[in-house]
Amino acid sequence: MAPEVTDNHTDKIHPCYQIDKVSNTLIYTHSAICVFLNIFLVSLSVVIVCGNLLVIISITYFKQLHTPTNYLTLSLAVADLLVGVLVFPFSMEFTVSSCLYYEDIFCKVRGYFDVTLSAASILNLCFISIDRYYAVCQPLTYRTEINAHSAAVMILVTWSVSILVATGFLVAGLNYEKCEEMCFIKILLVNILAPLFVFYLPVIIMLCIYLKIFLVAQRQALSIHNTNCQSTKSGATVSKMERKATKTLATVMGVFLMCWLPYFLCYTFQFLNHVSVPVALLETLIYLALTNSMFNPFIYALFYSWFRSAFRMIISGKIFQGDFSNTKLS
Repeated sequence: MAPEVTDNHTDKIHPCYQIDKVSNTLIYTHSAICVFLNIFLVSLSVVIVCGNLLVIISITYFKQLHTPTNYLTLSLAVADLLVGVLVFPFSMEFTVSSCLYYEDIFCKVRGYFDVTLSAASILNLCFISIDRYYAVCQPLTYRTEINAHSAAVMILVTWSVSILVATGFLVAGLNYEKCEEMCFIKILLVNILAPLFVFYLPVIIMLCIYLKIFLVAQRQALSIHNTNCQSTKSGATVSKMERKATKTLATVMGVFLMCWLPYFLCYTFQFLNHVSVPVALLETLIYLALTNSMFNPFIYALFYSWFRSAFRMIISGKIFQGDFSNTKLS
């Protein structure tokens, strides 16, 4: 049964939906663009699941990868894997547009998973940057500060905060439905506190940390260069180190901001200026943000040769031919 439109978005027509003005119901149209969109989203979901599954299997199977840093990467991969398994299928069945017009129980479930896993992915990235800060800037105390116990605490904080934020969204939404006028808790929680603590604050932290890491790496490279100023080989090594550090940090923050910043800027602009953003644009920005889950395995795993070696052994099926858990990955 088609849902009855009870929202004030009836003047916005989405390419995949039509509004029957007689029955005032939302009707899904099997147009060519919608079929193409579903095929694209299915393909995206498969890539997200396969990529993050490779990371999860690699870290859990190979003992060489059992490190605090990789435990954080594992947590990130789990969050991104669940985005591909849960968020994308729900989004294909109950799209953002449909839920804007008529929000039933499935839309609430979709929104809960969306907020939980997106927040977990962002917070995992934030803790990974903290781990990298100690590794580069505090190398002498890194092993004592960052260990399996501290990694477990960071993972626990990540998922606890994510679930708490998503639950707050859900409760605020239920309270809002019981209000005759706009609820203050809805405005405060959804439009101010949630974007601030889930996105803007982690982004500021990551930018500051990665800037500090880059400056320290440059200072260390310069120190090596001054110590070995007569060595051409040393100069080449320093130049390579600087280029690699710049490329890594630019890739990490560039892809993250490319995926998430447009949506949150649009979200904030819409709230502060009290304007309505076209549904198709909002939906596109949401899916763009979710594609960060596809890029993360390539950025945080494929950057390292031992992960590439692990992936080759998994894809070739070699790990099923014997016990290779103690294999030294190169």
